[in-house]
Amino acid sequence: MGGNKRLKDQLRFIVELDKLKGVLRRTLLMDGSRNENDAEHSWHLALMALVLCDYARETVDILRVLKMVLLHDIVEIDAGDTFCYDTEGEHHRVEREEKAAERIFGLLPPEQAHAFRELWREFESRQTAAAKFAAALDRLHPLLHNYYTQGHAWQKYGVTSSQVLERNKKIKDGAPHLWAYAQRLIEDAVKKKYLTS
Repeated sequence: MGGNKRLKDQLRFIVELDKLKGVLRRTLLMDGSRNENDAEHSWHLALMALVLCDYARETVDILRVLKMVLLHDIVEIDAGDTFCYDTEGEHHRVEREEKAAERIFGLLPPEQAHAFRELWREFESRQTAAAKFAAALDRLHPLLHNYYTQGHAWQKYGVTSSQVLERNKKIKDGAPHLWAYAQRLIEDAVKKKYLTS
C-alpha cells in the first residue's frame, strides 16, 4: 500500500495497542468472573478520572490526566504486568518498561513518540498535580477490585493490610479524600476477613 507514512506509523501503533487486551492482571473483574486485562484497567481509570476529578488535591488538566491513564500501561505489552506486591519483579521493572517505551512509542511519528513518552515519564515520576492524581486513581482501582471480590488477589498472594496501606498511602498525594475512603475500605476488608492484619 502506498500513501502517507505518518498515517501508516500511527495505524501501526494503534494495531500494536490491541496486544494490551491480552495482558492479564492479577485482579479479577468486580463480578469475579475472570481476570481483568490492561486495556480494561486503562479504560476504567479514564472513566474514574472523569467522574472523580473533583477529588484531586489540586486543580488538574483533566485531558492530561486522561492521556496519562490511557498511556501508562502500554509498556506492559512488552514488559508484562508486574504485580504491585511482587518485590522481586519490581527490581527490573523500570529497565523493562523503559525499553518497552522506546520500542512501542517509537512506532509513532517522532513528535508524537516524544510527546507520549514524556507523558508516560511524567506519570511514572509522579511530580506534577496531574500525575499525582492519575497515580492515585491507579492505586485506588485495584484496591476497589480486591474489596469487591472479597480480597481475591490479597488472599491468593498472602498480602497483609500493612502492605496494602503502605502501597496505597500515596493516594493522599493526589486525592486526600479518596485516600480517606480507601483507608475505610481497608479497615472494613480486615473486619470482613478479606485481608489479614
